[in-house]
Amino acid sequence: MDTPQKRKPHILLLGLHHDAVDYSKWPGLDREMLRTSFARTQEMLDNEGFTTRWCLTPANETAEAQLANDIKDFRPEVVMIGAGIREDPELLLLFERLLNRIIALSPGSKITFNTSLEDTVSAVRRWSK
Repeated sequence: MDTPQKRKPHILLLGLHHDAVDYSKWPGLDREMLRTSFARTQEMLDNEGFTTRWCLTPANETAEAQLANDIKDFRPEVVMIGAGIREDPELLLLFERLLNRIIALSPGSKITFNTSLEDTVSAVRRWSK
């Protein structure tokens, strides 16, 4: 008899779409570097046995709708919010709106933050147990 396979933890990666980033605030970063970083992050987490989905939002009032669309059928155990959203003081209200939307749409999800690509896996592991 086959034993049911355990569902891999679902991780929603929330960040600004590469076209929504104000690169003047991030010296040394450009669109291609950011897109490459997004791909590497997803690959690292997938290789660790997680199921990942990116939610890349604009930096405007449609960000909440984008999040709602990306989270509804995914049911993440963990939502990692990227630095582009959480570290820019001009995006504080967006950050608050997105946090509150996560709580409303996926109340069991844990929230985590990384400090760089290198500690992304450990940040997700902290809350995916």
